[in-house]
Amino acid sequence: MHPVIHFQSRLFDVSVEPENPNNPVAGTSLLEWLRVRVPADVAMSAPQSEDWGWYCDVTWRGRHYMIGASASQSTDGNHEWVLQVVKFRSFKERLLGKARMLPDDPCFAYLNGLILQEPAFTDVSVAR
Repeated sequence: MHPVIHFQSRLFDVSVEPENPNNPVAGTSLLEWLRVRVPADVAMSAPQSEDWGWYCDVTWRGRHYMIGASASQSTDGNHEWVLQVVKFRSFKERLLGKARMLPDDPCFAYLNGLILQEPAFTDVSVAR
């Protein structure tokens, strides 16, 4: 199961985000915010659009992940944000039940820590 972080925030102005050609869903603001906060040895691609929002490909200590973000816009500017962390596994790893996404996964733990430390993010919760 891929963990999903939910939170509320007024930190990002979604009106200035690039248009998502697949669906009018915001998400780049959060991904760009994360990109400048990941360690220097972590490769994180520029955000790409998807019909459910936006994503970045991440290489974290030799493992590959997809980080997805989307926002449910609110008229008062306190948008609900969703950040999903997907760990890619080889067919063999999936077949043998290896390299599963665990609660202490270092990539997820780091990103979740960033979210938890930001005072502008409220009502933070994690769904697994």
